[in-house]
Amino acid sequence: MRQEYLYRFSDRYSEGGFKRLMKEGFMMKNGHYNYIPTYTGPGHASVYSGTTPATHGIIANSWYSKELKRSVYCAEDTTVYNIGGTPRAGKISPRNLLSTTITDELMLANNKRSKVVGIAIKDRGASLPAGHLGDAYWFDSESGEFMTSSYYGDKLPNWAQKFNEQKQVQTYLQMTWEPLFPANTYVNSIDDDNNFEQPFIGKDAPVFPYDLSKLNENNGGVGMISSTPFGNSLTFDFAYAAIEGERLGKREETDFLAVSFSSPDYIGHRFGPSSMELEDNYLRLDREMEKFLNFLDKEYGKGNYLIFLSADHGVAEIATHMESENIFAGNVNVGYIRSQLMGYSNYVYGEGDWIENVSNDQVFLNHKLIQEKEIDLDDMQEDLANFLLRFRGIKEVYTAHTMRSTEFGSGRAKLLQMGYNHKSSGDLLLILEPGWLTGGPRGTSHGTGYTYDTHVPILFYGWNVPAGSSTRYATITDIAPTLSMLLNIRLPNGATGQPIHEIFE
Repeated sequence: MRQEYLYRFSDRYSEGGFKRLMKEGFMMKNGHYNYIPTYTGPGHASVYSGTTPATHGIIANSWYSKELKRSVYCAEDTTVYNIGGTPRAGKISPRNLLSTTITDELMLANNKRSKVVGIAIKDRGASLPAGHLGDAYWFDSESGEFMTSSYYGDKLPNWAQKFNEQKQVQTYLQMTWEPLFPANTYVNSIDDDNNFEQPFIGKDAPVFPYDLSKLNENNGGVGMISSTPFGNSLTFDFAYAAIEGERLGKREETDFLAVSFSSPDYIGHRFGPSSMELEDNYLRLDREMEKFLNFLDKEYGKGNYLIFLSADHGVAEIATHMESENIFAGNVNVGYIRSQLMGYSNYVYGEGDWIENVSNDQVFLNHKLIQEKEIDLDDMQEDLANFLLRFRGIKEVYTAHTMRSTEFGSGRAKLLQMGYNHKSSGDLLLILEPGWLTGGPRGTSHGTGYTYDTHVPILFYGWNVPAGSSTRYATITDIAPTLSMLLNIRLPNGATGQPIHEIFE
């Protein structure tokens, strides 16, 4: 969610949803991610730990393990198994997160009398916010159930089992996704029928309406719910069930409900930030938010609960759309660049598997081979970095040696350094030109240190939060320290952010 969505679609937001949070809460209008890469896993980990991947260790959604010689998923845990759902989706826990979270610290502050519940369609969007001590539930795209893993317990609580028995996802998948308002009134979006968005299988064009009963079979089955606004509705439904089932906020202790809405990301990837589909998603989410705030008012009383709203990253415009508007943008062919890099390495250093992996705009070299051939690693990194700068779309390349030996105080290099983990990150770190992506001609992505990916909402509302806003630069790693100060508990143990002092003045 970009910060701009709070304004761009505001003329049709309800008074009780996003507008209420903005008018009655405190908003840092210039809030940013302070590292690269801006992905989902690192985003959730950073918001809740108050620090960056350099410290908490979640450097991407998945990354190449130098030790295991394979890709490692940010929330994977091969020692656990599924509780509910299916086995494929059950090997999940927060063990890869190397620092505590604000949710951990809340539980540690009162000998674990608080309850923490993390909920999302994405497993990483539930498990990382719930921390090491909370409970997490995510959506299984195969069974259509919300599930957990044996890390959290040996069975689903009764309230979660009853929710799954209702098969609410099947009800949503019988619906048709149509615009909430007349199509010709979506003036903040480009034409619905265009060549930039990724259509669902079974539709010739990415245009409304979307009859989910006819489309879901060839588009992931029950998992298709994720790519529609009804994924938000399903997430809210489960959140209501958790509040009631766990009696959150109804005991003597402060409880924490961490809800992540995954559907805006799926919709954003497929249709892009200028699409009617994305605009409609936020108009619908706003009304769901209004309903939720009214529910909290009724359950706890206005002012007796505390909310923060943020996002795990922003999003880039679709590169081909920008090119059509004569704006410098494009798509980098990673496969071609890798093959050229391998060819160059073989030419200069002799035949060998010099390149172990290329992923997340990073290159991992074969250190064992480099050592055997008695090649200076630092010199090779620098040589290959200069070679990569030849390719159109690549703006800068930094070496691991530079990341370790130089402290950067500003700019993209600093953002890259805050995302660089000495044990896990690669040998070469690439920064693309603004507006450039590593995808295909349709759809879009995120991950850079440019403002379209970093500028997200940082908004507090409710208990002990004054109304107001500030344009001071703030970072998402300031969220957890702010919560720590409001709750009078310890900072997460790796926190590097600072409390937002305007809230306390």
